[in-house]
Amino acid sequence: MRRNDPAQYDQLADEWWRHDGEFAALHWLAASRAEHVPPAASPGAVLVDLACGGGLMGPHVAGLGYRHVGVDIGVRGLELARQHGLLPVRGSVLAVPLADACADVVLAGEILEHVEDHAGVLAECARLLRPGGTLVLDALASGWLSRLVNVHLLERMPGGPPRGLHDPALFVDRRHLLAAADEVGLDLELVGLRPSMREAIAWRFGRRQLVRMKPIRSTAVVFAGYGRKR
Repeated sequence: MRRNDPAQYDQLADEWWRHDGEFAALHWLAASRAEHVPPAASPGAVLVDLACGGGLMGPHVAGLGYRHVGVDIGVRGLELARQHGLLPVRGSVLAVPLADACADVVLAGEILEHVEDHAGVLAECARLLRPGGTLVLDALASGWLSRLVNVHLLERMPGGPPRGLHDPALFVDRRHLLAAADEVGLDLELVGLRPSMREAIAWRFGRRQLVRMKPIRSTAVVFAGYGRKR
């Protein structure tokens, strides 16, 4: 397959819920994302999980009081997401089939480096969010260091992404991302992320299921974005 082919996710569907499998790092990022989701402020509050995959966010936000809607183009992932408490909706992150201002929280994890139109994804996030709503995203940064780490190194390491899952040509320019967020009314702050080395070693030897993602100053490899709709 060519790099970044979405069909890979269907072929790797059995890996979604293996904590020691090829999507292990996605579990770590899901746990990190959940730390920035506030409890639901009212009954019926909605959390929209874009590109939800197999529903890895489900257990992490289950107790926060949201109706958890998962949006994805992959049928097998949505079937798994339903089993883990999500309300599945099939659709593109660039044209989400949900109403304007329907969401109190939008999650956009590990999406931007898989699409060409980063600004279009942010525009959809802003459209879906109610004023004051929370946006949490994470992505792979553009640049030589990110390409070295995320493609040439991690694709060859246990727990890293499967080979060919990412196309470095789509990695995200952080300056352009912040400008696009501002243009659609999103106040967004970027923070670098890296796994705890001690916990990653323990995970490698089967002593942990999850590895904590730690905030760092540099956003040059993996970064998170935390924001609100104005």
